[in-house]
Amino acid sequence: MTYCVGLRLNRGIIFASDTRTNAGVDNISTFSKMHIWERPGDRVIVIMSAGNLAFTQSVVSLLNEKTQLGPEEHSLVTVNTMFQAARLVGETIRQLRRDEKELIEENPALFTACFILGGQIANEPPRLFQIYQEGNFIETSRDTSYFQIGEHKYGKPILDRVANPEMTMGVATKLILISFDSTLRSNLSVGMPIDLLIYRKDEFEVGDQFRIDEKDPHFKKLSRGWSEAIRDAFTRIDEYGEDDGSEMPVRTATGEADDDDRLAQATAGWITAVDR
Repeated sequence: MTYCVGLRLNRGIIFASDTRTNAGVDNISTFSKMHIWERPGDRVIVIMSAGNLAFTQSVVSLLNEKTQLGPEEHSLVTVNTMFQAARLVGETIRQLRRDEKELIEENPALFTACFILGGQIANEPPRLFQIYQEGNFIETSRDTSYFQIGEHKYGKPILDRVANPEMTMGVATKLILISFDSTLRSNLSVGMPIDLLIYRKDEFEVGDQFRIDEKDPHFKKLSRGWSEAIRDAFTRIDEYGEDDGSEMPVRTATGEADDDDRLAQATAGWITAVDR
């Protein structure tokens, strides 16, 4: 399985995906699920995929082939808008489903796929879409600024509570990595390293890219800080039925910093690296 997140902000878009394709006692494979098409000064388009690896790789391969057929071909390097890019991906999915119709009818469960498509083409703002295995798609809105695909349930609560288009890139990166940390702790089918891409509005070139593995010091500090913050918050909440009118303490019994201070310290490295 997999876990991918795309978060659209007023300042740009952040993309993150894990790299595990299967997990077992003695069989763990790693493949990148993030694919990039870039024409500096004109466009950056990013696709992340989840589902059957053979099916999703076939879709990406067909999209790549179309970019090699020249400027007259309708492809990700020639479309004029991100909406047209989303339609092209949907058409490619349907084309592959038609080509493999007999196999799909015999093994429908093997032909599953969904995609997150995002980026910016000149003369329009950054846009983000989720594309389903049938080829139809939806776009982020004022009410929903992010999309998840794959094993999304463990990382969704923090996104629902905190995600805001007004966030800075560094704070949003912290949010997405906490969402990943929650997922990694609860689901073995999602695994590191994590591919992270930060695209800043109107730059029309790939911004910061990171591959975050188990030894990454910033991610380890973030994970530890988030775990401690959750435990501290849990101990401060009144027990069920308890209501003595006392105020909740703002610091731990040992006098350590509160949640906001601890998380700020834990993620200072990431914010310094990407916030501008």
